Amino acid sequence: MSRQDTKALVHQETKALARELKTQGTILGGFVATIWVLEFVDVFLGGALNRYGILPRNLIGLRGILFAPFLHGNFAHLIANTIPFLTLGWFVMLRETSDFFVVTGITMLVSGLGVWLIGSAGLHIGASGVVFGYLGFLLARGYFERNIPSILLSVIVGFLYGGAIWGVLPTQPGVSWEGHLFGFIGGVIAARFLSQRKQVS
Repeated sequence: MSRQDTKALVHQETKALARELKTQGTILGGFVATIWVLEFVDVFLGGALNRYGILPRNLIGLRGILFAPFLHGNFAHLIANTIPFLTLGWFVMLRETSDFFVVTGITMLVSGLGVWLIGSAGLHIGASGVVFGYLGFLLARGYFERNIPSILLSVIVGFLYGGAIWGVLPTQPGVSWEGHLFGFIGGVIAARFLSQRKQVS
């Protein structure tokens, strides 16, 4: 390959990487913008949107499986979820952007159903179940895939966020530990599912 061909190839790969990063930024930014806008609207409505959270063992509460991750009790709650969502969400995308949608979908379903089945009384809202799903996925992927990049990323995530795993236990009143626990389990399930799918392909 000539020097000119090499430069052209590098240029194409750089442009492709830039497009991928732009796509990832748009996806993450779109999600974060949505939950922030909804919180401003919810404040204006006096917290009326929060009734769309998960209400355990109540049929109407099933709608919260879809809506709860987009709703928060206040701005402090929202800020606490925004930074880890952006960081861990991007880590999920590192290999393939499409992994983000699979992991998010599985986590929302498992976390939501778990909370609906055994959650404590009252409404459960917040993106923390999804965040714990990303944590579970990233920690488990190294185990299931057993390749150096995945293991290295698992170690990095464990170093940065490993302490958060205690959030799956009922240690803090008013916090939906059930959402954290089942979100984490959903992330592990997603890691297993994606590792098997990639092995087949």
